[in-house]
Amino acid sequence: MSIVSSTLSNNCYHCGKLCDTQDIVIQDKKFCCEGCKTVFELLDGGGLCDYYAINDQPGKTITSESRKQLYKALDNGDIGEQFVVFKNETTVKVKFYIPAMHCSSCIYLLENLNRITTYVQQSEVNFNARELFVTYDPTQGTLGQLVETLDKIGYDPDLGTSSTSAKKKQSRKLIYQLGLAGFSFGNIMLLSFPEYLSGVGTLELEFKQFFGYTNFVFAVPVLLFCTTDYFKSAYKGLMNKYINIDVPISLGIIALFLRSSIEIFSGAGSGYMDSFTGLMFFLLIGKWFQQRTYEALSFERDYKSYFPIAITKVEKGEEIAIQLHEVKIGDRLIIHSQEVIPADAILLSPNATIDYSFVTGEQNPVGKKEADLVYAGGRQTGSMILVEVIKEVSQSYLTRLWNQQVFTEEKSSPYKKLIDKLGQNFTLIVIGLSAVAAAVWYFIDAALIVHVVTSILIVACPCALSLAFPFTFSNGMRWLGRNGLYLKHSGVVEQLAAIDTIVFDKTGTLTQSKQAKVTFTGSTLSAHERSLILSLTKQSSHPLSSIISSELKGDYIEPEGFREVPGSGIEGLVDGYAIKVGSEIFVSGNALQLDALASNVFVAINGIPRGFITIKKEYREGLEAFISSLKGNFELHLISGDNEAEKSHLTTLFGSAQALKFNCSAEDKLNYIKSLQAKNKRVMMIGDGLNDAGALRQSDVGMAISDDVYSFSPSCDAILSGEKLVSLQQLLTYSKKNITVLKQSLLFSFAYNIIGLSFAVAGLLTPLVAAILMPLSSISVVSFATFFTGFWAKNISSK
Repeated sequence: MSIVSSTLSNNCYHCGKLCDTQDIVIQDKKFCCEGCKTVFELLDGGGLCDYYAINDQPGKTITSESRKQLYKALDNGDIGEQFVVFKNETTVKVKFYIPAMHCSSCIYLLENLNRITTYVQQSEVNFNARELFVTYDPTQGTLGQLVETLDKIGYDPDLGTSSTSAKKKQSRKLIYQLGLAGFSFGNIMLLSFPEYLSGVGTLELEFKQFFGYTNFVFAVPVLLFCTTDYFKSAYKGLMNKYINIDVPISLGIIALFLRSSIEIFSGAGSGYMDSFTGLMFFLLIGKWFQQRTYEALSFERDYKSYFPIAITKVEKGEEIAIQLHEVKIGDRLIIHSQEVIPADAILLSPNATIDYSFVTGEQNPVGKKEADLVYAGGRQTGSMILVEVIKEVSQSYLTRLWNQQVFTEEKSSPYKKLIDKLGQNFTLIVIGLSAVAAAVWYFIDAALIVHVVTSILIVACPCALSLAFPFTFSNGMRWLGRNGLYLKHSGVVEQLAAIDTIVFDKTGTLTQSKQAKVTFTGSTLSAHERSLILSLTKQSSHPLSSIISSELKGDYIEPEGFREVPGSGIEGLVDGYAIKVGSEIFVSGNALQLDALASNVFVAINGIPRGFITIKKEYREGLEAFISSLKGNFELHLISGDNEAEKSHLTTLFGSAQALKFNCSAEDKLNYIKSLQAKNKRVMMIGDGLNDAGALRQSDVGMAISDDVYSFSPSCDAILSGEKLVSLQQLLTYSKKNITVLKQSLLFSFAYNIIGLSFAVAGLLTPLVAAILMPLSSISVVSFATFFTGFWAKNISSK
């Protein structure tokens, strides 16, 4: 409800601009326009108006004519295209780097842009990278207008600096802080040296005062520049009613600096500026070490060959499989049905049907014509297409698509919940302990209160506790990746360790994707008919389709229509003939039981059944020993869409016919997983990622097997290289070792805090020693986790 008051300030409460009207007033606050009022109402409704306490007048108006021109230029030419992730007639998705993003209020506001700007459909924040992804309707607004809106509410994107260069700036700031703290610490130690040697009280008063004042001069820049991040973090936490680890650190810093300043200017002593600057120096060393370690893990995750996948490249008229990281601009790639386009490209085929739900969340496929631009992350749903790459592959972008919350929810982690709970209560316990210690030392020796309290606040460090989880599992994830098992996020390591039941798909999982003996039973096929079947099966990336298309000889004919029904088969129009290939029910509606010890794929041409293709698949080498190694540790099941032809052989392998299910549809597989989970089983489903999406998503861990196809699937939690399947027992054992390392790291952290606090409460620690011990505890935990996760990985790899 708006009210009018002539006593209000004429400046806008949100942006500070002088208001031209008296009409836009709400809650005794005046606004210069409806936009500023809307932003305030949004924050007020979300209970986030402490945003204004953190940053007075955070919004701003666009006063620079040059910036207005730049925003208009974003709507023309290549300037705006560099920010576009995806674009079609009704949807544009862009990515910006937002330097001003700094707290939960920022996240809330930026993720509710659709309430400020009507043409914005969705906005999503990656807070760690300061990135904002916005999806908007280009028929209702332009990119320039969007950026202008962001500028007005105080979040103008950095249009010339990438997030990478911004991180470099942040890194340089930390180096400058570290350098200043080290410089001041060294000089203060040098100036304090005479007092160290001569003993208290023997140094002449004039020199003591001079050295004290000089130390103060060296310490002030450290206070003003090196402590700001800790103070800001503590303040923002308190404003959001949350006590974080920076609160006791900030209290310790303030107590030490004020006590030293009082001593210096009262003439009571020379203070403890050496301890103060030494504290900041060693705290910043610990911060730098953590930052570098996180950067190393992030670099390997984002830019190495993260997925064990290949893509089909056309070179000199031949099709060859290449690794994803080998794809270059100008390469021509074949994208089969259900495969994902790995890079922005130009469509060379007459038409395509692209599912961009990975990118936009929109489920309806989009039709494309020859010479159209197709974006990375789209899945081809029709017949295979030929594209020419125009941008390099961004595996960090594909990784982000894999991790999007719209497709998967990260399973709960009991260890993470425990650590988060301990971290929340830890700070309160430390503050309470320091208050009790201060009261006790008041009666013992009041002069030592500052030393004792400051030492307690500094030496008590939940950092080591909180670092144990991410460093153990992130390093474990890195080593698993090097051994062919690629995880969606580090928490999957913990989920793998808890598995007690494994459910296998058969085709493409236990069997080799390309090694098989193929025969045809039925009426003789002409050369032209074989070409028709070859042309249709070539569209699909299903293992059986790949085997058939590689075995049949004939000329390729571009299909006029194509449809793939997961778990059933494929159909299409080739050279005017209606072709169906798949299960017997899908092709003819019958369900006869055949005695052949192989999979049978039925064929119909123009509605007339012509017979079936028998595929005698080769099981993976070492499969018998592999299954045997799992039997003693896990409950094993097999669910397959194939018939029961190989039931006797598989019963010999698995040991129980009750655990084998055949003729299963995709829905049957999903329900089977649910039935096991209803019995409190921790289930891992292993499939080919094509027909098992529902079962993979439902499982506690969904693992897709990849051989030489582009099997990018958001439904799964992990991708396992096919050749590493027989090493699964060792990989699961390694996951359990990671849990052991985590427990030991937590034990070490608890021991450090108990011992450190005991010495601090007893008055046996100085703030300087506490400042050295604090980062050392973090470094020790990180080193411990890194060493032992690497040790067990090498030990497993050698088996």
